[in-house]
This record gives sequence, C-alpha cells and structure tokens, in this order.
Amino acid sequence: MVEQGMGVRPKASAAGVTYNAVDAGYFEKRGLTRYAGVWSLWALGVGAVISGHFSGWNLGLAAGGFGGMAIATAIIMCMYLGLCFSLAEMSPALPHTGGAYSFARTTMGPWGGFVTGLAENMEFVLTPAVIVFFIGSYLGGIFETGPGFQPVWWIGCYILFVTLNLIGVDLSFRVSLVVTLAALAILAVFWISAIPLFDFSRWSLNIGVGPDGAPVQLPDGGGTFLPFGIGGALAALPFAVWLFLAIEQLPLAAEESVDPKRDMPKGLILGIFTLIFSAFMVLFLNTGIPNGAFALSSSGEPLLDGFKAIYGADTAKILALIAVIGLIASFHTIIFAYGRQIYSLSRAGYFPTFLSVTHGTRRTPHVALVAGALVGLAVLLVVWVVAGEAGGAFIGGTLLNMAVFGAMISYMMQATAFIRLRLHFPHIERPYRSPLGIAGAAVTIVVAAVTIYYQLLDPVYRAGVIGAAIWYALGIGYFAAVGRHKLVLSPEEEFAMSGGRSH
Repeated sequence: MVEQGMGVRPKASAAGVTYNAVDAGYFEKRGLTRYAGVWSLWALGVGAVISGHFSGWNLGLAAGGFGGMAIATAIIMCMYLGLCFSLAEMSPALPHTGGAYSFARTTMGPWGGFVTGLAENMEFVLTPAVIVFFIGSYLGGIFETGPGFQPVWWIGCYILFVTLNLIGVDLSFRVSLVVTLAALAILAVFWISAIPLFDFSRWSLNIGVGPDGAPVQLPDGGGTFLPFGIGGALAALPFAVWLFLAIEQLPLAAEESVDPKRDMPKGLILGIFTLIFSAFMVLFLNTGIPNGAFALSSSGEPLLDGFKAIYGADTAKILALIAVIGLIASFHTIIFAYGRQIYSLSRAGYFPTFLSVTHGTRRTPHVALVAGALVGLAVLLVVWVVAGEAGGAFIGGTLLNMAVFGAMISYMMQATAFIRLRLHFPHIERPYRSPLGIAGAAVTIVVAAVTIYYQLLDPVYRAGVIGAAIWYALGIGYFAAVGRHKLVLSPEEEFAMSGGRSH
C-alpha cells in the first residue's frame, strides 16, 4: 500500500535500496517551523545533559576513586570536544534534521546512515524512559506514594512533556531554556554553598582499597589520588559519560534553527564549554564535603545528599523537589530529540513514513513524539511487571547502559563521517571548520571504543549489550526486509545522492 502523496515509480540504487517518487504533498505534510537562535540551541544541548550532573556520574568513584574519576572525566571531555567540534563543522554544512544519520548517510551510504540512526534512536528513546523512572522515584518519596503508584508518575510525566512538545516548537524551546537555566541556578547555589565546607584531603580522598580489592572508607581521609591505579580511571570512563551524554542531539534541530549555518556551531561550542565547567565543579565540590567520595560512590542522589550535608536532612523534601528540576530539564529536551530523530528517519523512509507526518497547524512531529513515548513507556512497564522489585536496578543500570552503548556506536560513526567528509567531500561549503580537524575526530573514535571495552567488562553493562543487540536485530531486520525498498528523496537523501554538490 502506498501512502497518499507518494508516487509509484521506483528508482533503484546501487546500494541495494529503492527510492520511491513522491509529490509535493508528501513534504507539505512533513513541514517544520524555524524558531531557534543561539541561546535556544544552547539550552537544548545543555538541558539534555544536565541531569547527569545531578546523579549517575558518581558511581564512577567506586571504580576509580576521586583521582580515577577526575582522569576519566578529562578523557571523556576530550572525546566530546572532538565530537562537538566535528558536529560544529558538519551541522551547518549539512543542515538537515537527520543529524547523525544525515552525516553518516552522506559519507557511508544508506546502510551506514541507517546503522548510525538506529544507534542514536536507541539512545534517545531509552534515555528519557530511564530519566522518568528516576523522576517517579523522587516524586514518590516527596509525596509518599507507594511503589505501585510509580507507573502513574511515569505516564503523567510523559503526557505532560510530550504535550508541551506537541503544542509548538516555540513553547518547546522556551520550556527548555527555563528548565535549563533553573537547573544551572540550582547547581550554582550548591557550588557556592559547598565552598565553606570544602576539604579536599578529608572528603575527596576518603576512598581506600580493602583486602579484597573493593573500595573501603578511610575515616580521616588522606588517601591516595589513584587508589585503583590507572586501571580504575579507565574503568570509570562509562560513568564519566553521564556528565556530557546527549549534547550531540543539537544538530537534530537544524531545520528549526533560524540560521543553522551561523547558530549551530555557536550553540554546540557554548554548550560543551558550559558542561565542562559544570562537570568539574560538581566533581570537586560534591566529593569535597561531608560525607565525601566514599558515600557518594553508591548514592542514588549525590547532589541531594550534598544539599542535605550543607542544609540538614530536615529540608529533604524541599531539596528533593529542587533536584527534580535537573531531571525534568533532560527529560523534556530529549523528548524533543527523539521526536526529530524518528521524524527524520521516517521522512526518508527508513522508518514507516506515517511516523513523520507533522501537525497541520502546529508543525510539530506529533506522531513521532507519541510513538517514541509509547515505546519508552512500554519498555518501562514491561520491565516493571516482569522484574518486580528488581526492575529498578535493571532500569537504572541495564537500560541506561544500552543508551550509552548506542551513543558510543553513534559517536564512532559520526566521527568517521567527519573524517570522510574532510577527505572525500572537500567541495562542500563549510561555514565553520573544526580547529581540531581529523585528529579530534580520531580521538573521539578511540575513546568511544575504549569506553565500550570497559562497558563489556562490567556484568551490568554486558546485559545492556544483549539488549542493544536485540534492538539492532529488530531494526536491521525491518530495514533489510522492508525499509530499504521504501526510501524517499528527503533533503538528507537528495544531498547525499548529489554527492554533496547541492542542497
């Protein structure tokens, strides 16, 4: 069955795919609205990441101690700098909503584009599902609802924030800006409040190594900078990713940016340097106050615990409500991301084309937004029903690790696309050129590959890889059997088919 607006004249490609002719009506039903400027893009990128500064990163302290986590953060920072400068060059040169898929499609063909897009799809659909799980946990504690009420919090949050994204792109970006600024303001209050209590040797260095090689608490601090050696620093790499994960979603807003050739590089670079500053402030100040790095190494709410150490446990509920702001910022902005990511792959035919239809008046990808929410929510509910009490550990560990695994694959593919663009597409107009060049992209590939290796050494991460393999198998099976024969010459595809000689 051919969707209304699509023609019936197929056009074969040497890559083993088939393009279907469409008329103007196809793209009229899939239009977006330009709104975002530099600061909207900055907020979108920073907001997607900021929940990782509230929780998640701290588990790396158990793997490497403070020094190991600090080194891991510096290494991961280098990976993201290489990635963000590469994206800053590619996104204005290929200003399409497809983002990662678009870059890989241009340089590695339809299969390369699909594999990259599928990896990013796994990251962006699962990450908000995990974030809303943590939001539900916080809200359950604040309002004293039982474990059985959790799905109500999840469904309610999805309905609220998908609706905000459905109403219009202007509201989406305004909410992103407000919640991102609020999350950063909360972090700034914490940093200022922590400084009078800061004691690096006493608290940051209070992790030692027990006879069995496990971390132990040093009551008086004064431990070594690298209690687990350089191996501990490498083992902490997957956890340091939380401090930067998802800023790469920014190119997905290219077709909703007023001037992507000017604003996208600025938004990316401002965003990554904001996150670098915040990451190291959180790492130093959160570990350097009571109860120190050892307590944080197993904490589910490190920033909340830090606030309690400063202001006392009596204000716990108020502080918990404040801490939810960081989770909400990331939840809202990544919903935006998966909506555009599904939309772009669908518009080009890689996913079923009905998913890319936009609202007739609001011009938002409402079908993609709802579909992504339903998939994420379905995964949450299935795990909750099947795993019972153990479901929380699975959601907080395995599903989030699947998202990281998908991200690392996507990073390697995007960095490879950057290198190939530099080598084989020198004629493409580049309004911005990465000062790190091919070397920066190569660092991204190496660090991402090392991060995956250390993921595989952790049993929890290995379970996530199995889940990722199932996701890949289902996606590639669909594309091989159906999707590759349904492709459409979307802007990304036309640019790639033309050899990058026209938009």
